[in-house]
Amino acid sequence: MAKITQQAVILPDMKERKARSAWAWIPSLYFAQGIPYVMVNTVAIIMYKRLGISNADIALYTGWLNLPWVIKPLWSPIVDIFRTKRLWIIAIQLILGASLAGVALSLPGPEFFRYSLIFFWLIAFSSATHDIAVDGFYMLGLDEARQSYFIGIRSTFYRIALISGQGALIIIAGYLEKHSANLNIAWSKTFLIVAIIFLMLFLYHAFILPKPASDKPAGNSEGSGITSEFFRTFASFFKKQQVGWALAFMLLFRLGESQLVRMASPFLLDLREVGGLGLSTEQIGIVYGTIGIIALMLGGITGGIAASRKGLRYWFFTMALALNLPNTVYLYMAIMQPESLYLISFLVAIEQFGYGFGFTAFMLYLIYFSDGEHKTAHYAICTGFMALGMMLPGMISGYIQEWLGYKNFFIWVLISTVPGFFIINRLKVDKSFGIRGRDDLSDSISNDNE
Repeated sequence: MAKITQQAVILPDMKERKARSAWAWIPSLYFAQGIPYVMVNTVAIIMYKRLGISNADIALYTGWLNLPWVIKPLWSPIVDIFRTKRLWIIAIQLILGASLAGVALSLPGPEFFRYSLIFFWLIAFSSATHDIAVDGFYMLGLDEARQSYFIGIRSTFYRIALISGQGALIIIAGYLEKHSANLNIAWSKTFLIVAIIFLMLFLYHAFILPKPASDKPAGNSEGSGITSEFFRTFASFFKKQQVGWALAFMLLFRLGESQLVRMASPFLLDLREVGGLGLSTEQIGIVYGTIGIIALMLGGITGGIAASRKGLRYWFFTMALALNLPNTVYLYMAIMQPESLYLISFLVAIEQFGYGFGFTAFMLYLIYFSDGEHKTAHYAICTGFMALGMMLPGMISGYIQEWLGYKNFFIWVLISTVPGFFIINRLKVDKSFGIRGRDDLSDSISNDNE
């Protein structure tokens, strides 16, 4: 009897230790996942604008950096076949830290734009591969119960990384700009700080990440079978019902937002003489990187709650309006050029809240369309098309803005939202999909390619 009692005491204690060990690596791992994404997709835009690069070049070249997330599904099997997820994570974090240092070292030079872009490319490809390994490791390192428990935790720390990158880091860069004789040196120091932080994360994870018994390479002994299954999975995706309308939705639903997101920071930074608002780097960090991201998070949470009660079909059109209609605040700011930082912050918060609320519909539809035999792979393909829909229009948005000017550009952004409304009226969605208890997968989706 004593032995039984002792065992009953020991087992819960073992579970408690496992939970504590998960707390030791999940927050830091998903924080590390968010940092390179925000450096490539937001910080790079602000930095290049401050260093005198034109809007056209910023949009074109930073837009290309989204390509790794577009084609990520094509090499995701490689991460499964070769080596362990743990080794992939540690190796890539070392590469990411070194690449961030490479950006820092390239900025003071005369050809900083060219050479820093090379390192940003390396960061982008490494970050996309890191996403694959991290999400795979998460499922291997935790049982199903703890996977559900830590879903909210991982998403929270991913978002903390976004706030840290777009907010705190930009504020630090603004401070360094004021206390440095050269803007390039200021941004070099900023990236050096991030590189040091990331190398510390690499060292930490090299020791702290667990070694799950299930974390084994799939091997390549059945290469032909793997290849045939790979192509069969892709083929089955394009045989789904309404695949044409679904692809149109993935590519065009955010057509307006894809252009706005590339030009939002340049607009806020540009001088009033050329149609911008003339904010400082520090102010951008506060307005767009902190208040804006918090509003985005609140919008996403509100959207998730709303969808869980009434379902996707009920909210589809409303969420489409929420995603697109608030873009009018940028047209208002371009016309009125407000000087109050409080008003600008409020208007940006409205747009970001609407984006977060409306983006819920986008992600839920991807989950709905991916359902079936190969749901994980099909969801990855969907996110690839999603990234493509953001990349291509974003690449030319700078040229369009320079051609039209900010006022007419934001009018064009609003016109670009029209196809999305037409498409959603053609999509068939189960009435009950998304209602709480019907679909829990939505809770597991992090801010992929936001």
